[in-house]
Amino acid sequence: MKLRTTGSSTTTFIPMGHYGSPEYHGLGEGAPRVDNSHKVSIIPLVFLIFYEVSGGPFGIEDSVQAAGPLLAILGFLVFPLIWSIPEALITAELGTMFPENGGYVVWVSSSLGPFWGFQQGWMKWLSGVIDNALYPVLFLDYLKASYHIFEGGLPRTLAVLILTVALTYMNYRGLTIVGWVAVFLGVFSILPFIVMGFVSIPKLKPSRWLVVDSHNIDWNLYLNTLFWNLNYWDSISTLVGEVQNPKRTLPKALFYALILVVAAYLFPLLTGTGAIPLERELWEDGYFSTIAMILGGSWLRSWLQGASALSNMGMFVAEMSSDSYQLLGMAERGMLPAFFSKRSRYGTPLVGILFSASGVILLSWMSFQEIVAAENFLYCFGMLLEFIAFIRLRITHPTAPRPYKIPVSTTGAILMLIPPTVLICVVLAFASLKVMIVSLVAVCFGFLLQPSLKYVDKRQWLRFSVSPDLPDFTVTDDENIIDPMM
Repeated sequence: MKLRTTGSSTTTFIPMGHYGSPEYHGLGEGAPRVDNSHKVSIIPLVFLIFYEVSGGPFGIEDSVQAAGPLLAILGFLVFPLIWSIPEALITAELGTMFPENGGYVVWVSSSLGPFWGFQQGWMKWLSGVIDNALYPVLFLDYLKASYHIFEGGLPRTLAVLILTVALTYMNYRGLTIVGWVAVFLGVFSILPFIVMGFVSIPKLKPSRWLVVDSHNIDWNLYLNTLFWNLNYWDSISTLVGEVQNPKRTLPKALFYALILVVAAYLFPLLTGTGAIPLERELWEDGYFSTIAMILGGSWLRSWLQGASALSNMGMFVAEMSSDSYQLLGMAERGMLPAFFSKRSRYGTPLVGILFSASGVILLSWMSFQEIVAAENFLYCFGMLLEFIAFIRLRITHPTAPRPYKIPVSTTGAILMLIPPTVLICVVLAFASLKVMIVSLVAVCFGFLLQPSLKYVDKRQWLRFSVSPDLPDFTVTDDENIIDPMM
């Protein structure tokens, strides 16, 4: 890492190249490098975050099967305090500090160096692709209640393939389109649950919410369901470079999305558990359509199934946007071959979209529970790196420009991260041996992939390059200097 000191208290980081040549940029500030007049505004951004994290209550049914109504309701009240709020706050601080595509990859690279930045990108991208493989599965699980042809076999496989191709094309056409489609899909997906809530009022019995069976709790399923439904707040950071005035827009959008997500979980959960006699074994993904049938009839079930289909479309396109722009951001910083930075005529990351779609198709054969457990395991590793990078940047660069800063001291930030770190350890501990082995193999593959790409770069078998418009970052701090290349 080359350093240039200007004056008595300012250290300017001179950009270094990919994997160590004299072009690499460590800490960064400023807008992305693409001249794109069609930036994402706050309303589409709120719904993109909503779909990155949630997409509605589809998929929360397993929490009731695992632990009963009371713990399910408490889980969606308490878990946001332990996990969602800290993750959203970190995303707001670091996302405005580094307002460019790549998000958490840039954060970790600037704090811990490009090797760990690459590992962060690999684990988070793989986790995101695994997560995206859920949505065709959830979509078909809701439809199979009415159309048994989708229960398995060739029709289900073809349906997954057609869905993936159609939604991938939507991502190809542009992020602005994806954002406004997310707004429409979000409103349409939430409406049937609001109607179902009003229809259920005469049948509500609050005493049903208090049911708990402490001797029959599947803690693994319970924690994985909560964790999956309330994480991924940092995913939006990988496309912050496409957002209008991200330093102001991102924190507001995260705040509004947090309220929307929690309300969209609690309202249907209270409706379903309070209006229907409890049969825990029936509470599995797709059960809300059965509740709609009981409370409102076939018309409400059909509406809710349609909302489920559209919600899964929204989650798919939002997650694919995050995954593909992450690959683009990594390529712009020289971590991946330059062809990953290629954009389509609509400004979208063409190669990143194709890679992400291929991963979804390959992983869509897994069951819902297997997918959730595997992506949670990988996601946990990535979040630990993210927490370390956040605290290290607070300690080593306290005076670095932070357009939004969490209003706590560094000590307070450390204390804030203790509960989510404990939660990560619990989630990892509850993973099955199969999930642990598969996930650890994937992590080890990342350890081999980064030096392999470095070797490919050195031999010039593929072209690696850093965008010339990547910004430098100036820090007013004499004492502590981070070397992104360490």
